[in-house]
Amino acid sequence: MVIVWFVFRDTAIDYRLVMAGALAPDVVDLAFGGVGPTHTLAGSVALLLVVMLATRGRRGRRRRLLALPIGTFLHLLLDAMWARTAVFWWPASGLGFDGDAVPSLSRPAAVLAAQELAGLAALAWWWTRFRLSEPARRRTFARTGRLGRDLRGTS
Repeated sequence: MVIVWFVFRDTAIDYRLVMAGALAPDVVDLAFGGVGPTHTLAGSVALLLVVMLATRGRRGRRRRLLALPIGTFLHLLLDAMWARTAVFWWPASGLGFDGDAVPSLSRPAAVLAAQELAGLAALAWWWTRFRLSEPARRRTFARTGRLGRDLRGTS
């Protein structure tokens, strides 16, 4: 969410869908027991293509649903999937995944702890920056995934 905010500075993005997209590769691949198509560039591109084709002529719906592939692309970035070229470039690099573990479960404990602490810091910044301690703002965010327009210009 924080990366998307700093790139787009858009209060109208449904940040819930960004979060869902960012979590989807791990959720799907964990259900199948190891890394798979959702951890590949092709997987995120396919999702983007589906969103674009399914929302032709429906600008509002497209704008909202584009948050999903944005989240999956960010997942690839934050998982450093480009470094696992056989998986990242699937199927061009071959059709199998050779039982690769999901990256979030295959890192050393110290790295996972550091990543979780960074995530907590990002959430704390998000909570404070967008004044989610205010019940009305929190309800709006929970219901729509959007942030208060009045907070767009503040840093």
